[in-house]
Amino acid sequence: MIHLSRWKVILLAATFAFGLLFGYANLLSEAQRDALPGWLPKNTLNLGLDLQGGSYLLLEVDVPAMREKKVTNLIEDVRTTLRESRIATNNLQREAGGVVVTVSDAGQYNAAFDALRTLAGAPGPNGVAERQVQRMSDNRIRFAFTDAILSSMGATAVDQSIEVVRRRVDKTGTKEISITRQGADRIVIQAPGESDPEALERIIGQTAQLTFQMVDIENSLEDALAGRIPPDSELMYGEANEPYLVKRRVLVSGENLTQATVTTDQNNRPAIGFRFDGAGARRFAVATAANIGKPFAIILDGKVISAPRINSAITGGQGIIEGGYTIASASEMVNLLNGGALPAPLKVEERRTVTAELGADAVAAGQLSTVIGFGIIVLFMFGAYGLLFGGISVLGLVLNGLLIIAAMSLTQATLTLPGIAGLVLTFAVAVDANVLIYERMRDEARAGRSVIASLDTGFGKAWGTILDANVTTLAAALIMFAFGAGPVRGFAWTLSIGVFTSMLSAILTAQVLLAYWLKVAKPKKLPIAE
Repeated sequence: MIHLSRWKVILLAATFAFGLLFGYANLLSEAQRDALPGWLPKNTLNLGLDLQGGSYLLLEVDVPAMREKKVTNLIEDVRTTLRESRIATNNLQREAGGVVVTVSDAGQYNAAFDALRTLAGAPGPNGVAERQVQRMSDNRIRFAFTDAILSSMGATAVDQSIEVVRRRVDKTGTKEISITRQGADRIVIQAPGESDPEALERIIGQTAQLTFQMVDIENSLEDALAGRIPPDSELMYGEANEPYLVKRRVLVSGENLTQATVTTDQNNRPAIGFRFDGAGARRFAVATAANIGKPFAIILDGKVISAPRINSAITGGQGIIEGGYTIASASEMVNLLNGGALPAPLKVEERRTVTAELGADAVAAGQLSTVIGFGIIVLFMFGAYGLLFGGISVLGLVLNGLLIIAAMSLTQATLTLPGIAGLVLTFAVAVDANVLIYERMRDEARAGRSVIASLDTGFGKAWGTILDANVTTLAAALIMFAFGAGPVRGFAWTLSIGVFTSMLSAILTAQVLLAYWLKVAKPKKLPIAE
């Protein structure tokens, strides 16, 4: 194992080259990195929230509001289905998870049940039905979400919200945002480098629910303002607080939106261009063809932003939204629409800002702790094993640190303050491998074995112990990474990278350099045996 193999020399040289290639950018300024050729790696370490400052938000997903909205949509589906089937009803009584329908004519009861059973549809691919219909006494029918769907709404809303928030914030240019689930209905967002938490909160907090609905011109707006609102309509307001009576039924929603862009209207003012998918384009074409000459409302988060009149069928599946936008506001809205709508409102439970000064203090503290830890290890190795063997270990540590920085820069992993603690621990684990090897060599030399035999046995016999120790360390790090969050994951990630780099750098460096020393110096006895 101590032979100066060519492949080991090549591997050590390649490892050192990798560290330099992907780690050098951390020593350059931003201007110097920008001036480099495009084919050279330019990624640097991403500092976490605790090191460079930023924003922290704790959000709660308003699951009850989402359930309320879904039940409202379900009731409108029932109302529309029965009206189109020409079935009269006495009452639609809302209840938790659904609605109870009272059919006016007992002779239409079976027809009503069949129509609602068709509306409920077949079970999904997983065999779970989304909606259910049940017969009740006194000409009543219950139509509601199934218990399985109701119980899964909360978890689904949180998962969807995390993905929507991630898409929105990534488009703002924020690096390495951390979005994690906390508990059943909360989301923690850490945005390193984000200097404007209010802007971040505004982008994240908007639901961005876009719908296209017909304006109700058959009923009186004055009656609606007086409190007499038709059951299939609702009262909404525009940007200038002007009232609109709008049909509850949604013609097309933002779910069918495939692209939103910043464009201009006929007066060359900023506007928002939109395009629907195939299903949305067909529904929009049918709806506009059936309502030529009537106004329809474009509604965003419960506010009417435009109410144009339909002059002809819109068959292309695209159009523009005018609303007195500026370039900045139109760009922000496009970002929200392209990111997708939140399934439920988000309430800010806690907000914190880590200033740049606090981040700088954390960086300084981390640097100091790393230097002190490295210095103690260097003094110990020189004191215990001399300049030759101790120096080889120190070179291995330097290579290990270079590889960790290169690997984290390449993968764009975030370095946090606990991650620096993991870095210091990695140095200790790396030098521990050298200690095991050297002590075994020392024992063999003191037992009277030759220098070559002592070196070979030291590497061969200590290898199993080193492997076991690193495997258990890696297993612990993976468990922390899988089940931890925030600082715990930062620590686990640095430690995991360090396990691989330390085994490579500590053992390979010592083998190559000691083999070269043995070949050149031809020692008669082992220096560390004394």
